[in-house]
Amino acid sequence: MNRKKSGRSGRSLRRNERELWASFTRAITPLRSTDPAPSPEEARELSPAASDTLRPAEQPKPREKPVPPLTNLDRRLRQRLARGRAGLDARIDLHGLTQADAHDALMRFLRVARAEGARIVLVITGKGMRASDPDRGVLRRQVPLWLKSPKLRETVLGFEPAGPVHGGEGAFYVRLRRARE
Repeated sequence: MNRKKSGRSGRSLRRNERELWASFTRAITPLRSTDPAPSPEEARELSPAASDTLRPAEQPKPREKPVPPLTNLDRRLRQRLARGRAGLDARIDLHGLTQADAHDALMRFLRVARAEGARIVLVITGKGMRASDPDRGVLRRQVPLWLKSPKLRETVLGFEPAGPVHGGEGAFYVRLRRARE
């Protein structure tokens, strides 16, 4: 039998497979003729002038660290906080501040609290002037957006609305990441 062995399997091609392959490869034309790659010895013999024209490859820019995800407070801790049985490490009241002042105060507060080793802090925003208005409380709406921002992900581990003991919908429990030394 005049069978050629095919690729990796070691199985010989059947007659119909050889014919199919031959008809397929007949229609193929090379893109262009290229010289074979130089042997390693030939490659080493590059003239100094040729190597002078080569520039070092650009170094890829270091990737930014991925932003860590936010996590919810675990159920037991949330219950203990809501009932006033777990201690808060620090608190800040943003009542009466403008949005810009509140943002600056919150950033400063979180940075200092984390540096001092605080783990759970209370951020009081208030409920807003008109309790009946669904869009009430600029700070109440903005603080969660600030806490979710990539800028604060290195500091904030997670947050949730506070329990009634600590202000309910007008406050947030914020869990801080441990400070790296």
